[in-house]
Amino acid sequence: MKTSHVALSAIDEARFGVRIARIHDLTPDSLEETLQFCRANSVQMLIARVLDQHIRFVQQLEDLGFRLMDTLVYYRRDLLRTPLPETQDAALIRAVRPNEETVVREIAAQSFQGYFGHYHADPRLDQAACDAAYISWAERSCTDRSLADEVLVAELDGQLVGFLTLRRNVPEQTEIVLNGVTPAAQGRGVYRELVSRALQQGAAWAAQEIIVSTQIVNLAPQKVWVRLGFEPYRFYYTFHKWFDEA
Repeated sequence: MKTSHVALSAIDEARFGVRIARIHDLTPDSLEETLQFCRANSVQMLIARVLDQHIRFVQQLEDLGFRLMDTLVYYRRDLLRTPLPETQDAALIRAVRPNEETVVREIAAQSFQGYFGHYHADPRLDQAACDAAYISWAERSCTDRSLADEVLVAELDGQLVGFLTLRRNVPEQTEIVLNGVTPAAQGRGVYRELVSRALQQGAAWAAQEIIVSTQIVNLAPQKVWVRLGFEPYRFYYTFHKWFDEA
């Protein structure tokens, strides 16, 4: 059984050993259909994102046993009306090459160390598996075009020190999906260079805008985005619901 809104997540099930479903934009109108789907498919845990404007709905979800795990803030940058920023040559930015996915994996392992996402916020999920989720995501993005249309890497002093993945959601919109810079290379303008190159790539694809998101408490990248012309435009709450809990 499958609906247009909610779907089973095979990769999450493989990571955590429980049957997991996901829905990106849960609304009051889709709630009952979503719960029916989960019951029919023996889902053990649901990951649901809810637009912040539905505050009464959020309170209803809390009454139903949904637990808040994080808040995502989305930023948007117009690619048509605002000139693109100039690069500053802080690092060499290029497309990832074949067989560099293992290096990207190591960069992700370093840059996401200590990161506290919605997986980590759930005490019922294995923390080592939570760490591995982001590392695996970065590695697979280098070879799986369903995850990323382009992966950029940053080269500094002959070593790869950062990466950024891009996805074309629709012809008009490009999204920065996942990115990171090794701790040793932070503070040297590498991340700004990666985002600047991402803006250029979005423009080359004839996109009208580029979007990016992070947890609301993750301030460092948000400062870079604002300096490069991004503006916040929406927020999502991430909920987990375990069906064996009241």
